[in-house]
Amino acid sequence: MNPITIFSLFFGSMVSGMPVAFAIMMASFVYFIFSSEVPRQIFVQRMVAGVDSFTTLAVPFFVLAGTAMARGGIAARLFGLADALVGHMKGGLGHVNVLNSVFIGGMCGSANADAAIDCKTLVPIMVRHGYGRGFSAAITAASGIIAAIIPPSLGFVIYALIAEVSIGRMFVGGIIPGLMIAGALMGVVAWVSRKRGYGGIRRKRASWREIARYAKESMWALFMPVLLIGGLRLGVFTPTELGAIAALYALFVGTFVYKEIKGHEILGVLVEASLATCVIMFIIAAASAMSYVITWENIPQKIIEQTLAITEKKVIVLLLINGAFLILGCFFESLSLMIILTPLLAPVMQRLGVDLVHFGVVLTINVAIGGITPPVGTILYTVCGITRIPVSEFAKDILPFLGALLLVLLLITYIPATVLFLPKLVFG
Repeated sequence: MNPITIFSLFFGSMVSGMPVAFAIMMASFVYFIFSSEVPRQIFVQRMVAGVDSFTTLAVPFFVLAGTAMARGGIAARLFGLADALVGHMKGGLGHVNVLNSVFIGGMCGSANADAAIDCKTLVPIMVRHGYGRGFSAAITAASGIIAAIIPPSLGFVIYALIAEVSIGRMFVGGIIPGLMIAGALMGVVAWVSRKRGYGGIRRKRASWREIARYAKESMWALFMPVLLIGGLRLGVFTPTELGAIAALYALFVGTFVYKEIKGHEILGVLVEASLATCVIMFIIAAASAMSYVITWENIPQKIIEQTLAITEKKVIVLLLINGAFLILGCFFESLSLMIILTPLLAPVMQRLGVDLVHFGVVLTINVAIGGITPPVGTILYTVCGITRIPVSEFAKDILPFLGALLLVLLLITYIPATVLFLPKLVFG
């Protein structure tokens, strides 16, 4: 059966509003039903094999860790630390919003989770202090992208599993790009704040003693990224085992240290994490069947041939891929886009000599930016849904932040050292 028909069916189903897992599964199922060369039972076998592996256990463990940290009293303590560090600056609350995402990004690993937390805690405070509603929502959505890049990024875990690269290298490779994004967004906050007269939330800079006090209160939360990177570097844990340790650590801190998760609420945390995991694993299972179709039809090889027929210049190919991802990100959910396109593009990148860790970070930033763009941006609708701010108002204020994100994306794309310097330093 013609693979173009299969992909047309898949994208058509997505555009019509069908859930991504069902769209992938239906397109793959049609291929297996009408193909005379492939046994039909392989369809089910591939779906089962896609999730039946030890390494895939990292996904539910990191989801549970993120859920527990999000509900375990982290936000208030990290907000205090961020306020002490940057609250005195012009547009202080905007800077706090960005820095808070850096801290929480190291806890939850999810852009949507980070944006949801800041919508409930920071946006109301910003509006009360005279910040525009659109600006408050826009900086919350844009800074949420940091959580997708700072370890322990769930997107990195999924990409690493599909592309068969080191999760540890992906985690470490995301640190500098995440900080670059934070710096660029804070630059936009400062520029807009000067134009609109947004002042600092503090009258003067916090003393070192006050900063130390907030840092001490946040110590348990801030230690989690150290645990992740240190455990992987020293070889104490495998990535899967690290996910389990991170989940147990998050539950311990939330229940016994910060005491924000009561005993009777643990079941609710487990249920929430289980439901989120089911969605992700269903997509992975369906994508595994689609990956078989892609491999059987030699589609990666055909893409390589067609790409190299146009140009063999890595600079141009990366620019074309960035543009394609940014456009696709406007219409398709980021995680599903990553799962479907990674098997297609990873061989192309290897052929061109692009490091797959570098490409993974570029890809993750691309699809994360898609989350703040209409019409299907999940971060956009999370923020607008919680804050009840019209999309039109949000769209106007997101533009300067979007420009800053695209500038950072170009820098990371064409300066591989921004991603690869730390992994080489840490892992050799």
